[in-house]
Amino acid sequence: MAKFETIIGLEVHAQMSTKTKMFCNCDNDAFGKAPNTTVCPICMGHPGTLPVPNGEAVNKAIKTSLALKGTVNADNHFDRKHYFYPDLPMGFQISQYDFPLSSGGSVSYVMRDDSGQVVSEGECGITRLHMENDAGKLTHRGATTLCDYNRAGTPLMEIVTEPDLRSPEEAVAFAQELRRILIAMEASDADMFKGMMRFDASISLREKGKKELNPRSEIKNLNSFKALEKALKYEEKRLRNEWEKNKGPLPNDITVGWMDDEEKTKVLRNKETADDYRYFPEPDIPPLQFTKEDIENIRKELPPLPRERKQQYIELGLDDALAVQLIDQ
Repeated sequence: MAKFETIIGLEVHAQMSTKTKMFCNCDNDAFGKAPNTTVCPICMGHPGTLPVPNGEAVNKAIKTSLALKGTVNADNHFDRKHYFYPDLPMGFQISQYDFPLSSGGSVSYVMRDDSGQVVSEGECGITRLHMENDAGKLTHRGATTLCDYNRAGTPLMEIVTEPDLRSPEEAVAFAQELRRILIAMEASDADMFKGMMRFDASISLREKGKKELNPRSEIKNLNSFKALEKALKYEEKRLRNEWEKNKGPLPNDITVGWMDDEEKTKVLRNKETADDYRYFPEPDIPPLQFTKEDIENIRKELPPLPRERKQQYIELGLDDALAVQLIDQ
């Protein structure tokens, strides 16, 4: 039997903690509100309306980029990403594609045993961080689907990693450290119960010793660390069985859904490519431009990173486990 290496990369969607939505003045706090009450013609995509970027959201995204050791691009712009979904009122998402807010960076994380002791350390590279607006929320009740647009237009950061993670446990450790950074930067409350932090996890296998990447399986919309770990473990085992059965990797990239109640994945479709989304520059929003002075002024506002705070607690005489508890408060 071939010896496999697991390759994992994540796309992390984090809602930014701003007072208003990404491109309009609607209340950004939709949790607990009556359905379809925090909406306006702009976030509902009515013809003739003009989106205006939220300056606070842009600043929070830049702070996060700097905290992740990324390079904020001096020139970047928004794009239209076209796809149909019932809770996407515009019929497209305002996102960023070929000119994202920032590129590069990394996050260091630690692996712990059940007692909380550090057993290893790792680092995951960041490919890019870009801004976009969220879709609404669908609630399925039997043959009926209810649509709440309150969340449509919420400012999001999408943080895309390199395929540097080698196990579901590493993916969770990375995601936990990223969440600490988002909260420390006051960029996102990252409350997963409220859907403020969600993961799309891509996983593939390759034979040990080989360098090329094989087609991957992308697990969509995971909203907890437990779901992230369980879904990756299930899909890892499924892909191993498929490899043995078919004498090779997947023939092409696929998208799967995680069914929490049944604790298994379900193949949904072949994965879309960038061409399927028909990206083109958003015509209603001018390109964003930042000077070195703009970036350095924001850098000066950065609070200490969680790892730095933890080290300060340790230098005061606390052990590692207690220091982690304090930075997680």
